[in-house]
Amino acid sequence: MSNFCFVIPVYNHEGAIAETLASLDDFNLPYILVDDGCDEPCRIELQRLEQGYGPRVHLVVRQANGGKGAAVKSGLRAAKALGYSHGIQVDADGQHSPADIPQFLEKSRKCPDSLICGYPQYDKSVPKVRLWGRYLTHVWIWINTLSLEIKDSMCGLRCYPLSRTVDLLDNEYTGDRMDFDPEILVRWYWSKGGLCQVPVNVSYPIDGVSHFRGFKDNFHISAMHTRLFFGMLARTLRISTVGRKA
Repeated sequence: MSNFCFVIPVYNHEGAIAETLASLDDFNLPYILVDDGCDEPCRIELQRLEQGYGPRVHLVVRQANGGKGAAVKSGLRAAKALGYSHGIQVDADGQHSPADIPQFLEKSRKCPDSLICGYPQYDKSVPKVRLWGRYLTHVWIWINTLSLEIKDSMCGLRCYPLSRTVDLLDNEYTGDRMDFDPEILVRWYWSKGGLCQVPVNVSYPIDGVSHFRGFKDNFHISAMHTRLFFGMLARTLRISTVGRKA
């Protein structure tokens, strides 16, 4: 039987996180909040929410900022350790619509071993440079999977089956920053994990805070595409070698 929780990485979103939780309250699910080395104002706000929500909030505190990927990984591992079967990853800044959550729950109950991944339907608030960057990433994802199956690799609204996901994290390298979302999806695809993709509404963001770090995050994403590309070549070579031997 599925046992869901929300996993929310937080880094200095003290102006948005309370509203984000309030928007999700109707689902009556627990929250795993990951303090990714936040500054004092946000840390105090997270502690206030933990006290106010009581046992519905489990706060994971990372002493130093490790990046979105590191925070999500900490949250997913904590969720599994607490006995949850599925973790719904939601961004802290309020860009995801709660109206989309029911389809994740429904799809995950029907396909409990599949990763349920959103692909965005943007409103006018999306920065054009982000859209162009996403399209470039799409092309590399299609190259690295030799497939057009993955519609979007960067959306942060997902439902992970925790047992298989944590096993993958324990056995495969994934980036710690903005490179995490696309990399785990490609590695999930390579591992032949089930994938279900659903359309979601996305807006940018309610507190005006973005932690995309221009040059540094583009560097990490470029490095991720490079290692996945060479990983794809190695996989293709292994498969062709096995095919010839057979």
